[in-house]
Amino acid sequence: MRYKWVLFFILCNTINFALCQESANNISIEFNEITLKDALLKLEDQTNYKFYYAEDWLNEVIINKSYANESLATVIKDLLKDTSLNFYITTDNQIILTRNTIIYDQLPSNYFPAQSTDIKEEPIDTLQNNTPVLINKNDQNNRIINTVRVGKEQRGNLKSNYKLSGYVYDADTDKPISNLAIVSKSKNIGAVTQNNGYYELKLAPGIHIIETNGLGYERMQTRVIIYDDGKLNFNVKSKAEELSEVVLNSQGIKNIEDASTGNTRINSEESKNIPLVLGERDVLKVATLQPGVTSAGEGAAGFNVRGGKTDQNLILLENTVLYNPSHFFGIFPALNPLVVSDIDIYKGSIPAEFGGRISSVFDIKTKNADYTKFGVDVSVGPVTGNVVVNTPIVKDKSGLIIGARGTYSDWVLRSLNEADLNNSEASFYDFIAKYNHKINEKSSIQALGYYSKDAFSITSDSLFGYSNRLVSLKWQYQINDKHNATVTLANSQYKFNIDYEDTMSDDFIQSFQIDETALKLKLDYSLSEAHSITYGLSSKLYGILPGKIEPQGQGNLITPIDIPKEQGVEGAFFVSDSYKINERLLLDLGFRLSFFSALGKANKRVYSEGTPRSESTVIDTVSYSKNEIIETYVGPEFRIAARYFLSDDFSVKASFNNTYQYIHTLSNNTTVSPIDIWKLSDNFIKPQQATQFALGFYKNLNINAYELSLEGFYKRQNNILDFKTGADIQLNEAVETEILQGEGKAYGVEFLFKKNLGDLRGWIGYTYSRSFFKLDSQFAEERVNDGNYFPSNFDKPHDFTLVLNYKLSQRISLSSNFLYQTGRPVTFPTGNYQFNGGEFVLYSDRNQFRIPDYYRLDLGLNFEGNHKKNKLAHSFWSLSVYNVLGRNNPYSVFFINNDGEIEALQSSIFNIPVPSLTYNISF
Repeated sequence: MRYKWVLFFILCNTINFALCQESANNISIEFNEITLKDALLKLEDQTNYKFYYAEDWLNEVIINKSYANESLATVIKDLLKDTSLNFYITTDNQIILTRNTIIYDQLPSNYFPAQSTDIKEEPIDTLQNNTPVLINKNDQNNRIINTVRVGKEQRGNLKSNYKLSGYVYDADTDKPISNLAIVSKSKNIGAVTQNNGYYELKLAPGIHIIETNGLGYERMQTRVIIYDDGKLNFNVKSKAEELSEVVLNSQGIKNIEDASTGNTRINSEESKNIPLVLGERDVLKVATLQPGVTSAGEGAAGFNVRGGKTDQNLILLENTVLYNPSHFFGIFPALNPLVVSDIDIYKGSIPAEFGGRISSVFDIKTKNADYTKFGVDVSVGPVTGNVVVNTPIVKDKSGLIIGARGTYSDWVLRSLNEADLNNSEASFYDFIAKYNHKINEKSSIQALGYYSKDAFSITSDSLFGYSNRLVSLKWQYQINDKHNATVTLANSQYKFNIDYEDTMSDDFIQSFQIDETALKLKLDYSLSEAHSITYGLSSKLYGILPGKIEPQGQGNLITPIDIPKEQGVEGAFFVSDSYKINERLLLDLGFRLSFFSALGKANKRVYSEGTPRSESTVIDTVSYSKNEIIETYVGPEFRIAARYFLSDDFSVKASFNNTYQYIHTLSNNTTVSPIDIWKLSDNFIKPQQATQFALGFYKNLNINAYELSLEGFYKRQNNILDFKTGADIQLNEAVETEILQGEGKAYGVEFLFKKNLGDLRGWIGYTYSRSFFKLDSQFAEERVNDGNYFPSNFDKPHDFTLVLNYKLSQRISLSSNFLYQTGRPVTFPTGNYQFNGGEFVLYSDRNQFRIPDYYRLDLGLNFEGNHKKNKLAHSFWSLSVYNVLGRNNPYSVFFINNDGEIEALQSSIFNIPVPSLTYNISF
């Protein structure tokens, strides 16, 4: 009987409502720049209806609309279409507004379950057939969780899943947070934020507990009620009290989830507890502890990645090229470690937005200024000291971070009682400043300035100096919820000089300089849950002063030389799509069309065809006017990668990349030198090209506590630069007569095992790889090793790394590194011979022998100050010993003639244990 009365009441109410709607008079009304609240009040004045709502539901949207002869329901529906509000009109002229939900005036057809012996229980946290949602304000531990309603319930819209999307920002800096996990704990569904902080989730209607989780950020839970597709942004607070922990995996499940192969992210905090030479933190040194990345030698600058040369790595600081990333021959980093945030290393799948190098990209990001509070970080080591100051400019809108670093090594050298070092000099400094300004919710700008300077003199007659200068301006704009644009304008300069002074009349200054100015437009578009598209344009203008020598003083015997300036322009169009075919298969499809033009003003020689290039084969000279095109190259580049989930925590990936490089270093040294010069492609020097295939297996164990990966690669290279034996490339106007171009190939297997949780953390890495060059020609003088493949200077078949950190307590930890590498190839003299009355040395085939193998053990003890949140300053002590075993690892091998006998000698950089004590304090 009770059910009959309920049904009768609903039926009557429905009939009255329908009659009311049909009999309602249409209205004409105009709203001129008024708020939604005022618009509702105006409707009340012109009709006999009364609105009921909570004022905090109404947004501050300004209404500027007019309606002619429209029904009241149509007007209200249009006014509320951009809000989360629904409405219900009663029979007694009352209009009730509701948030997200709809008031139903009849029960669903299946509201009363049919009689059945099979009883199926539905989860209480899911909206099924428009049943009401009841929520508890607290979680199981009685902690208050914020509740957010997303979407606006629509009549008849009963989908099984809705899309929740948005952006995740740092609560202090408003910087987008990438690689942060967004997980629905109730449904065990998750996503990882993109580089711009964007995420997407497909969730069933109803209640979900959404948790954010990422390295260095507080874990935050939010109760979300899903009614329809909607947006939800998160502002996550940093977890400063846990920065002392060494978390070696900053990517969460990204290692198995994304489609890229051979890529690694290193957080600056990872270098904090890793013992390095002289206690200097260096993310680039940490990079060489990863499989597939090696340095040319101890204390050497530059990196060899998967069998590539050092000039084949693109090193970017906030999207600006850094030509020399080290101080003092690679012993110290050129970047202030207290300013660096993280570094992404791409050695397999290089994104289509990057180009110009054929081996790898090192994308270095710096910290953003804190908009809310002033802070100071200080670090003091054995030979260096640095300070970083953070200050808000306009609270919650803009801030400035400034870093300065220098060495007091000159003072150390003068303090040593060593006569050979009395006239030596070794000093460097660097400055960096970064300004961030949030214009509004959709737009922000960033300005960066960087300068470094080195000066050193090992002998009493020569002073070497080199410097980097970088400036960049970046504008980020959110076009809409799916579309973001970034425009970057940057300039980079690198130069060096040699100041030679002697008692004879041959004093001189030799110099070199390269400038590049770049403009880049990048757009990110989230087309759908399945497609994330990145596209854009980039261009660069190069200007190179290849070198000049200027005599100093009266009566100087040195002949002045000034090599003409080189110019070139490089540009590219790029597009990529991260295409999620299904839950298991993901494709990254990229295309980059690059071009390069060598420009005048220049005079180019013409050599006789069918003969080797030399002074004797020059037959003519062609002159090119300023900005006239000398030669143009076009390079189509394909970037393809795929990931397939074999299980929830086990994936297989494959990739294909081909790349072009239009700028090269001219150096016949085995290792990188600060006086290496850069050369643009022209009508003689072709662009270097590389094609790489990779296949890898990636497995996470014990809920991401352990990572396991095995990846193989094969790379072919064309137009690799090398030089004739005994080549003279310094201040050579016809340097093309000394250059050889040939083929290269490299292949290898990389193994990595990481432990990310617990008191003991670290990784084991092993790489087996080979790298070979082939320099063949129809002319004997342009062939090396009879035109056969030979090992490159950096061919090191075996590379083993062990990095461990053990936490004794919350404040004390032990750390260690152990490295082993096969000795690199060298060319040895094998005899001598007499010719025309002179004695000459006979050498082996190029790189036929090897120097002794390299191994090293480092130990460190780290002591953190207490973790009280409101203390004046936080401190950190690091005591380390580099090369504990005192291994005399050879840096190079050279030969001398001692009374007619050829003797082999080796040089070492650190052949004894090197202790250091570093103190860091943050205010």
